[in-house]
Amino acid sequence: MNTISIVGAGIGGLTLGNVLKQHQYDFTIYESASEIKPVGAGIMMAVNAMQVFDRLGLKEKIEKAGNKIHRITITDESLRTISKTEILDLEKQYNSCNVAIHRAELQKILVENIGSENIQLNHSLVNIEKKDHYILGFENSVRAESRIIFGADGIKSPIRNQVLKSGTIRNSGQKCWRGLVDFELPEKYHQEAFEVWGKGKRFGFVKISDKKIYWYACVNEKSFSHYSTIAEIFKDFDSLVLNLIESTSKENIICNTITDLSPIPKWYSENLCLIGDAAHATTPNMGQGACQAIEDAYIIGRLLEKSSDFNAIFEEFQKIRRKKVDYIVSTSRSIGKVSQWEHGNTLRNFLMRLIPESTNEKMARKIIELEM
Repeated sequence: MNTISIVGAGIGGLTLGNVLKQHQYDFTIYESASEIKPVGAGIMMAVNAMQVFDRLGLKEKIEKAGNKIHRITITDESLRTISKTEILDLEKQYNSCNVAIHRAELQKILVENIGSENIQLNHSLVNIEKKDHYILGFENSVRAESRIIFGADGIKSPIRNQVLKSGTIRNSGQKCWRGLVDFELPEKYHQEAFEVWGKGKRFGFVKISDKKIYWYACVNEKSFSHYSTIAEIFKDFDSLVLNLIESTSKENIICNTITDLSPIPKWYSENLCLIGDAAHATTPNMGQGACQAIEDAYIIGRLLEKSSDFNAIFEEFQKIRRKKVDYIVSTSRSIGKVSQWEHGNTLRNFLMRLIPESTNEKMARKIIELEM
């Protein structure tokens, strides 16, 4: 029997594995995929996540494998600045900076530090039942018994659905293409993350390594369903945007509908707790989905410093985390709507340009401050 099982080897599950290892707990991570693949292309690890990785001794490795980002800029279709968030002061204060990185590189670092012997691939959870302990039944006919369960199994979480029986997945009405391309980005864009706002659509790009650029293109699905190519949708954007799209081969582009999870009343049951998207999936508009899963793992680690009573820890964990994740889910949802207005964009951009940089920095600080 396993003492602790983590279901899901995404960023949250792998970070939790690293936290449990640091606290010298035995655990097994079960992952449905036959290999840990680079799904999602690129990812931004904000200052909050990087502080956690610093405590796990992984900060330098992650910085080296990715690209440091010191500024986040929102522009109009012609790349004229609407809003800027400078991170340099926050970097100094928290001794960490934003890092844009290939998801596969980040996963590789987390797996190497845990040790692959603690990860069981090709274990897709079919059912979970509670007897004296939990019995996990997998698609490959393996059954495993475990005392403590962590559900890090994503927005469609079988654990949440079967044990807590709660949670509605909400469709934002937006779809998003994500691409990865070798591209010589002008040097002035190297340490900045950009999001370009148009009418009912936006485009983001960031350098994630020496040669690689990660980009995403989001549209209001109803308004653009009749277009045949991404380039056609964004033809009125700056030529740099079109060059990035047209330089990317089809096999390096993935497409998803943007969804989140309506807040659920409880993230835990006896000897079982959800983390990350399984508990509080958010739209990607604040770049905080994976970062909040990482914070979940961090808070569980901090609570383990004081107690080994997992049920007391789960209750305290939700109390500590609830307010922040609810704020991020609702704010991210609102940003998604405002960023893809189809009317009144000139007024929106004008009003956003009036917001002082200090206000943006204040919001950034609220997000990146760890709660313990």
